[in-house]
Amino acid sequence: MDIENSVALVTGANRGFGRHLAEQLLKHGAKVYAAARKPETVDLPGTTPLRLDVTDPASVEEAAAAAPDVTLLINNAGSLTRATLLGGDLADIRLDLETHYFGTLAMTRAFAPIIERNGGGAVLNVLSVLSWWHPGGAGAYASAKAATWAQTNSIREELAPRRITVTALHVGYMDTDMAAHIPAEEKIDPALVAVQALDAIRSGASEVLADEVTRQVKGSLGRPSY
Repeated sequence: MDIENSVALVTGANRGFGRHLAEQLLKHGAKVYAAARKPETVDLPGTTPLRLDVTDPASVEEAAAAAPDVTLLINNAGSLTRATLLGGDLADIRLDLETHYFGTLAMTRAFAPIIERNGGGAVLNVLSVLSWWHPGGAGAYASAKAATWAQTNSIREELAPRRITVTALHVGYMDTDMAAHIPAEEKIDPALVAVQALDAIRSGASEVLADEVTRQVKGSLGRPSY
C-alpha cells in the first residue's frame, strides 16, 4: 500500500502507541484522522481530530460518515482492566471484550465498504503477545486479544477479494502509560514498533512480530508445555 498517499484513521490516537502511529503517518505524508473519545485531547498538529468511542455503535456510524475518504484503518483503541476471569468484575471483562473484539469488528464493518469504494487499502489490527500467551492475571485482556487475532485472520480472507489487506501487529510491552507498571528494561520503544507497522502495511504483510519476546512466544506454539 502507498502510505504516502493514504488517508488513515487511527483509533485511540490521542496518546500512547496510537499517537506514535499518527505521528509516523504524518511524517510519511498521509492524511490522518486522529480518533479519540475526547478529541480535544488530541495534541498532534496536522491531524484531524475525530470523536469516536469504538464501543458505541452510534459513534462508529458518525465517524464513518465524517471520514468518507479513508483508505487505511488502524484499530488501536484499547482497554486494560487487569480483570481475572474467575475473580474479576464481569463488567470489566465485558469492557475488554467490547473494546478489543467488538470495537475492532464494528470499525472494520463500518470502514471496509468505505475503503473498498476508495479503491482498496488496508486494515491494521494492534494485537499483543497475549494473543497466544494467557496468564491468569490478565485473563480478560488476553481473552480479548486472542479472540481478536481469530477475527483478524477471518476478516483477512473476507477482505482480500475487495483489495483490502489485513495486518496483525503483535507486540509485548511498549513504553507507554498503559505499561507504566512494567520495568523499563522489559519495554520496547513504541516509535520503533510504529515504523515496523507501517513497513508491514506498505508491503502487505499479514503479520508483524515486533519484539523478541513475541517472536519467542509465537515460535513456541504447538510445543508441549510439560
